[in-house]
Amino acid sequence: MNQMRAFKISFYFSTLLVVISMLVPSCGIKVKEEEVKVAEESITDLPEILKKGKLVVLAENSSTSYFIYRGKKMGFEYELLKEFADELGLELEVKVVHNLDDMISMLNKGEGDLIACNYTYTKERLKEIEFSEPFIKTPQVLIQKKPDGWAKMKPELLNAQLIRSPEKLAHEKVHVWKNSSYYDRLLNLQEEIGDTIFIEEQNGQIGTEEMIEMVAEGMIDYTITEENVAQANEKFYDNIDIQTKLSVKQKICFGLRKSDLLLKARLDKWLVQQTKKISFNYLKRKYFDLSVLPSNSDFKPANLKRGEISVYDALFKKVAAEYEWDWLILASISYHESRFNPNARGFGGSYGIMQFMPSTGPKFGVYPNSIPEVQIRGGMKKLYKDYASWTDIADPVQRYKFTLATYNAGRSHVEDAQRLAKKNGLNSKVWDDNVEKMMLNLSKQQYYRDPVVKNGAHHGSITYRYVREIYGRYLEWKAVVK
Repeated sequence: MNQMRAFKISFYFSTLLVVISMLVPSCGIKVKEEEVKVAEESITDLPEILKKGKLVVLAENSSTSYFIYRGKKMGFEYELLKEFADELGLELEVKVVHNLDDMISMLNKGEGDLIACNYTYTKERLKEIEFSEPFIKTPQVLIQKKPDGWAKMKPELLNAQLIRSPEKLAHEKVHVWKNSSYYDRLLNLQEEIGDTIFIEEQNGQIGTEEMIEMVAEGMIDYTITEENVAQANEKFYDNIDIQTKLSVKQKICFGLRKSDLLLKARLDKWLVQQTKKISFNYLKRKYFDLSVLPSNSDFKPANLKRGEISVYDALFKKVAAEYEWDWLILASISYHESRFNPNARGFGGSYGIMQFMPSTGPKFGVYPNSIPEVQIRGGMKKLYKDYASWTDIADPVQRYKFTLATYNAGRSHVEDAQRLAKKNGLNSKVWDDNVEKMMLNLSKQQYYRDPVVKNGAHHGSITYRYVREIYGRYLEWKAVVK
């Protein structure tokens, strides 16, 4: 038995060396004999992954790594690795890690095959794990809150009230994850400026995006993150500034076990090829460049005194009447989603007047090139379906609000907020001041890690504002438009 096992191991590593010698030249990796000896201690490499039929990724619940939006699994790194897994014929399984301090130990214990959390290459981490080829290079930036009234300020006045050079961080409090490259950068920055920065250390249970939200809400003054993460979050908080760079561009990679030489070689080769493709550039734009609420900057409200909202009023009235809905609610949603722009493109690849997701639009007969009437009719069908699903909400106003929340966030996140509301002594069938409060908390780890939450973190402030703004605008229009 032992002889047979020894033969299998010997055969496996002979094959490993042959395959690596074939793959390595294309990605410029040198394999040392000692690295192969390390690999012999753990046979968890690519052949075992292929045998399991799935690639397990240790991910952070975040805008860049992995999240659920309108019922769809998303995330820049998730979509990138989904393509890699598909090429290998593997299922992609995501294991969300709630404490980032546990990432490396979980990887080395075999609880996952890759780390995907916008992971920066550092010499310290390299002592324990290996890194893939970088797929993004990005500097670290300061996250700070813009002053009140910033929208009306001239650029020079706004800049004068913000930190624009690293030395201005002297004697300021900056909150960062202790085991991060941000913490290391602040230590080095203190030496560079010859002064003290008060570093407020956070453990891995508080994610970077939660700290960004804390800055936006004025709970903390500053935090640091990579520019790509900042860009992904800037669309959610218009009062944060991300323009001050604090470092040179750093490598963002996937983390692997040092023993997984075949997986690394295959992944590296694939990444080198993939990052040269147009589809990769589109993926970057999709998450880091496109705004969450696409709009036509030249849009001007129609004449409310004459009862006009948009050039599509007749279509809104016609379609809404078929479902016995108030057309002004439908119009208010369309205004918020796209500013009545049938060619709008938004977050996650959403499109059109009603901003359908690519996976949802076709279910309602709506495609990116559909005419405005088809887009509006599809949006009404979706809204009516969501409205019909909330039969347990007796109050019609509250039912409208649950429908709006569902259209924005997806049913799963609304149900998570309901369960949190019930657990925290609130009315789970009333949106105002009850479920909406828990929706706000879905971005905080102490809430989205609760066992009653089934669908992870969500930028609840977006849905909170979405419902309030759309319904509030509807009431304003209703008071004016006959």
